[in-house]
Amino acid sequence: MPDTEIAVFQKEIANKSVGERIALCAERFVGAPYDPDPIGEYVTKKVIVADERVDCMYLSFRAVELALSPTPDKAIDIALDKRFMTKGRLDSKGNVINYEDRFQYGEDMLDSGRWGKEITEQLGKVTEIKGSRGREKVKIIAKNTLLKRLSSSKSSSRMTGLKSGDFIFFVKAVEKRKVGEIVGHIGIVKIEVSSQRSAVSNNEEQKEIYLIHAGGFKNKGGEVKKVRLYDYINSMPFIGVRVSRFI
Repeated sequence: MPDTEIAVFQKEIANKSVGERIALCAERFVGAPYDPDPIGEYVTKKVIVADERVDCMYLSFRAVELALSPTPDKAIDIALDKRFMTKGRLDSKGNVINYEDRFQYGEDMLDSGRWGKEITEQLGKVTEIKGSRGREKVKIIAKNTLLKRLSSSKSSSRMTGLKSGDFIFFVKAVEKRKVGEIVGHIGIVKIEVSSQRSAVSNNEEQKEIYLIHAGGFKNKGGEVKKVRLYDYINSMPFIGVRVSRFI
């Protein structure tokens, strides 16, 4: 979208909760092509905005930046704070000059505290696995545990504890890490009212839990997708998840 359309959209969602705004901003990217650049087109071009093609980290960045800002210009300021371990800097032409200081690992984003409060342990039984890069252990919700919660929550999304805008950090098996990465993918939750009536109560709306994520590979392509979270978890190659929430 051009900045004029982004500004209109930001006004339309301004009265919604932070989580809802994040989910709605992420949803606007559904169908966008996957970014094939190994380090990210936005990094290669030294820019903040590169919405034509996205990967999972860029989608996370932009959804939050647009959701937390009242205008497209203000989203740039938030990007300079959120994308970097210290602070992003621009030259006189607007090019980013310190992308080497960007977050490159999902676990660093989560542990920084700048990408929401971690709520993993609030959502279900956790399992400890071996950490890496200075982390001795990491607590995750195992795949099978999450599947059980999602399966039993078909009558009400409240049973999972998830809300729109929650960030799900998908955790790799220890033996599949290539450069010490714990998180292998990132997606954003969106919860919608289902057209079906709840089996629990005629007065309770049944809700469906979706995942919005940049589904693809650097060498094969792909696109931003919106899929049922249960379906994604059921077929995913990851062993579990960590979750954060902007409050």
